[in-house]
Amino acid sequence: MAKFLALYMGSASPEERASIVFSEDTIAAGMAAWTEWMQKHAARIIDTGGPLGTTKRAGRDGVTDIHNRVAAYVIVEAESHDAAARLFEGHPHFAIFPGDSVEIMECKPSPGAS
Repeated sequence: MAKFLALYMGSASPEERASIVFSEDTIAAGMAAWTEWMQKHAARIIDTGGPLGTTKRAGRDGVTDIHNRVAAYVIVEAESHDAAARLFEGHPHFAIFPGDSVEIMECKPSPGAS
């Protein structure tokens, strides 16, 4: 089975995310749905990941503070890239919460790794 990194993408800027207010019912429903998704796919989840904090970029010009749309991650395994992507159809990240999408990419072995 192949390993896949799934990135939960947000649709709002950091400032917009800070201003979003959820009702207690929405939070409870979203968290219940997220827990159900995690339980349903537990056999495929190899790293539960979690939310991500602020971002720094290290480059030729040094270290800078930046922001991007990556909100969280999880690592799953599946028979194919399509099968991994199908795990996230209707995910609470974008079905209940204001997330934009989940981007799934295969984790390839490092060159020369055995």
